[in-house]
Amino acid sequence: MSAPSGTVSLDQLSLEQLSQVRTQLEQELKHLTQAFGDLKQAQAKFAGCIDSLDAVKPANKDKKVLIPLTSSLYVPGRIKDTENVLVDIGTGYFVEKNTKEAKSLYNSKVLSLKSNLATLQGQVEKKQDNFQACTEMMRMKMAQQQRAAAAAGGSKDD
Repeated sequence: MSAPSGTVSLDQLSLEQLSQVRTQLEQELKHLTQAFGDLKQAQAKFAGCIDSLDAVKPANKDKKVLIPLTSSLYVPGRIKDTENVLVDIGTGYFVEKNTKEAKSLYNSKVLSLKSNLATLQGQVEKKQDNFQACTEMMRMKMAQQQRAAAAAGGSKDD
């Protein structure tokens, strides 16, 4: 089986080179897995925003609520405007949008992240396959070296 142009077949690499490739794949896999987790977390945050928007309705006007200032600090408040909300558009910037526009924005972000997650999932799976193939080739080469060493040791006894 020939490798595509610009690639090297694993069986042509030495054990040391395979070890280096395996280490690099392991680092890339760790990075991609971290990125996948971060995107999943962002997707959950936006989905939570959509759920929060469902609570902003005319029936809840003047209702007491706790407003988050940070992830662990909340202050009491009341819902005064049930038509408009402040939307975090990133890097600490907020814009006022009506609830329908805000929901649409968050839905589009969730869908965009879903697409990115699917792409990233494919990359993670490919790296995992490459990592496993590299590990298996290392095992085969080590076993081959052990057999060669045993054969060389056995022929000295003759």
